Amino acid sequence: MTETFVMNLGREALTITLMLGAPMLGVSLVVGLIVSLFQAVTQINEMTLTFVPKALALMIVFIFMGPWMLQQIIHFTVRLFEMLPYMVQ
Repeated sequence: MTETFVMNLGREALTITLMLGAPMLGVSLVVGLIVSLFQAVTQINEMTLTFVPKALALMIVFIFMGPWMLQQIIHFTVRLFEMLPYMVQ
């Protein structure tokens, strides 16, 4: 196992992590911004108001993006298992 192999594996793992986390983080950011604007306009200062819309939005995103996310994780894991014989050298 060379240093280049380890660096490529780490880079690929970080890339997969960012790809899988980006939709959830992006939706959470947008919904939080919209709710914050709503709170600023209406002067409602309830801290728990952002929780329910974010939870619902994340559930919807997970329902639609979940199969793609699972496919990406499975593909990465299969490639890791295929590379296993080359890791022990």
